[in-house]
Amino acid sequence: MPLGVCELCPRRCAAGRFSPGGVRGWCGAADVPRVFRWGPHFGEEPPLVEGGGSGCVFFSRCTMKCLYCQNSPWSWKGGGEDKTIPELTAIFRELAVKDKCANWNLVSPTPYLPFIREAVAPLIAEGIRLPFVWNSSGYERVETLEEYGDLCDWALFDLRYSRNETAIAASAAPNYVEASRAAVKWAWSKKRLIVRILVLPGHADEAIENLAWLATEVSNEVAVSVMAQYTPAYKGLETPPFDRPVTKEEYESVVEAASDFGFGNGWIQGYEASDPKLALLGENMPRGHGSVR
Repeated sequence: MPLGVCELCPRRCAAGRFSPGGVRGWCGAADVPRVFRWGPHFGEEPPLVEGGGSGCVFFSRCTMKCLYCQNSPWSWKGGGEDKTIPELTAIFRELAVKDKCANWNLVSPTPYLPFIREAVAPLIAEGIRLPFVWNSSGYERVETLEEYGDLCDWALFDLRYSRNETAIAASAAPNYVEASRAAVKWAWSKKRLIVRILVLPGHADEAIENLAWLATEVSNEVAVSVMAQYTPAYKGLETPPFDRPVTKEEYESVVEAASDFGFGNGWIQGYEASDPKLALLGENMPRGHGSVR
């Protein structure tokens, strides 16, 4: 377990989290891991759900504060339960042995990476190891990715914004563009990578700019998941343009760009995927163990 201040994410808030009663980080994370839900997830990208589904662990708190967050009960509000290291070990064991999941999918793991590594160590020593999916907003430090690369067999990263002013206004994430693009480049050079492009209302041009950057600065062989499922939620309901769905014209402009840039690997959601019943699953998901479909 590390000592000293927390600099795991690009924010580098230097909070003294890692001792009992320590100061909480900017994200709200404390000196113990907090988990909202865990279980087999069948709604992730196809390579991740083959077999028993993707073994997701939804960690509470987040290094960003997206106005339109669809997981606000735990990402913003910190819902969930604090877990001891043995309890976290038991969660990973259950996903591997009982649920027979295809992987361990760490959803927003960055604030808790030291605890995760400690929790999986006894399982790995027993010969129980699933591939790790590092599932995040893409707001990562390369130094952290390097240090905890053993927890990343698959990188499932967002490219949410192409302009820092949007990232600050919508997600309170300074230097998001530089951080997320560096994380994507790191993952492409070392790991299996899926880049999610969630089309945001009023910002389809930024999705296109990110696709252009991927094609020219990384590779158009990267697997991209272009997503239509944005639905207004949380503080986005009161903040234009995030208070409306993505239009069909906005979404189709991004789909066309993905084709024009030569992306042939990945998945394109149909526009009907913006069904609110699906998109707002996070706001209605109960805590604890259970599958996600």
